[in-house]
Amino acid sequence: MRSWKHLLLAAAAVTLLAGNPATAEKIRIGSPYQTTTLDPMRSANAGSIETFGQLYSRLLRIDETGALAPGLAESWEISEDGTVITLKLRDAKFSNGEPITADDVVFSLLRVRDTPESAYPAPMQSLDKAEAVDAKTVKLTLKHTFAPFLGNLEVFNAGIVSKKDVEARGDKAFVENVVTSGPYMVEKWVPNDRLILAPNPNYWREGFPKNDGAELIEIAGSNTRVSMMLSGELDAAREIPWSQVAEVKANENLEMPLEPSTQIYVALLNEARPPFDNVKARQAAAMAMDTAAMAQAVTFGNAAPANSTLPNALKFYDPTLKVNGFDLAAAQAAMAEAGYDGREITILITDEPEREQQAVLMQALWAQIGIKAKIEKTDAGTFWTRLTEGDYDATPTWWYNETTDPDLAVRWAVCGSCGNKAYYTGYNNPEVDKMVEAGAAEMDEAKRAQIYADIQRITTTEVANIPLYYPPFANAYSKGITGLRMTPALQWTLESTERVK
Repeated sequence: MRSWKHLLLAAAAVTLLAGNPATAEKIRIGSPYQTTTLDPMRSANAGSIETFGQLYSRLLRIDETGALAPGLAESWEISEDGTVITLKLRDAKFSNGEPITADDVVFSLLRVRDTPESAYPAPMQSLDKAEAVDAKTVKLTLKHTFAPFLGNLEVFNAGIVSKKDVEARGDKAFVENVVTSGPYMVEKWVPNDRLILAPNPNYWREGFPKNDGAELIEIAGSNTRVSMMLSGELDAAREIPWSQVAEVKANENLEMPLEPSTQIYVALLNEARPPFDNVKARQAAAMAMDTAAMAQAVTFGNAAPANSTLPNALKFYDPTLKVNGFDLAAAQAAMAEAGYDGREITILITDEPEREQQAVLMQALWAQIGIKAKIEKTDAGTFWTRLTEGDYDATPTWWYNETTDPDLAVRWAVCGSCGNKAYYTGYNNPEVDKMVEAGAAEMDEAKRAQIYADIQRITTTEVANIPLYYPPFANAYSKGITGLRMTPALQWTLESTERVK
């Protein structure tokens, strides 16, 4: 899904070939994240997610207003009980000129659900059967009523690939002469350096893309990305360091809109061992956390302090929730009630400046209520192994949600029976797990809103994790282009981007 593990930075710096005349008119985007594969089924890392959205169209798409809109499916009908979705496909072609048919759709969705190498099958797990009624009609039968499913058809790995091509060429179909269904084709891919995209002349959206293609350039160093933005060598850059946001904003040729994201920073507490197996100790740790001060210190005030276990860009997020807020006196009382024995806990982190800064603040804030903590740094691989095996006491980290529907989010972060022990904390409330399923099965929006409000209230009160802050996307853009933004689900609006005349 979604954690830092799936969004690891490129390990080494790349050689930059700025100013290549062959690609001078292309939109140049610098990112620390690698494109590791061109197969939309095989990766859930950030760089690949951004790439998949450019190469493969999905049945539905998020429009400019943030609403779910027709994609390859021009219309759809839902049965009265919500378990059967019938989609009518528009006339569309792959980049090789072959028609996109219902057989391609069925093949693509079941490939995500059933292939052992599928990196993220979760969005398709409620799908029971996928059938091609005819060349332009797809019938999807769900295992049960599942309100979020339409939105899951817009998830990054639900892009439609050519059944004929993949079956004929296997893995080569995503390496050599890639057949795409989205706005772009692959002009050239240099792994660990850049992906060069060319417009797909057979793209179904008439008049799109509105540019001559793009270069997705991997630039590990944040200082390099910033200097290239300031010098005009890039049209956009991902993840400007918080300490340099003000400098970039002050440049008359650049803008930083700080777009909403579904990302949330949290402190995970291991509830399988003392002291955080005690809810009072967890509540004490939460109330000792001055999230406003942390957001100010780490992000220079660019992120909002978090109040809920759900990201604030999701549907049904509750901005009015106020539980376990910063209160040192209440935290000290809760810690005394917990019977904390003074044992030293370990805050496990990777060797990243932001993570270390968060850990130092946690350590200092907890010290004010008597929690003794030391910080232990480790490499990313070891960190992930220890986290998943429950070999830690506490850690600051983050996650994001692929859609704006909260279903995948609650299954990832607070559900004890959904496969990852509530983001490896061991938090487990059977009533919450029942509510997770009830929220997915409820078709009435008002009733769904109440269910997710209750989930947020319970899990924040019981401290499934400690919400820290909600960061926006710290992306920079040249004023020489228009139309480029990043959606909350890590998708560039690249096809709508054009140069200012």
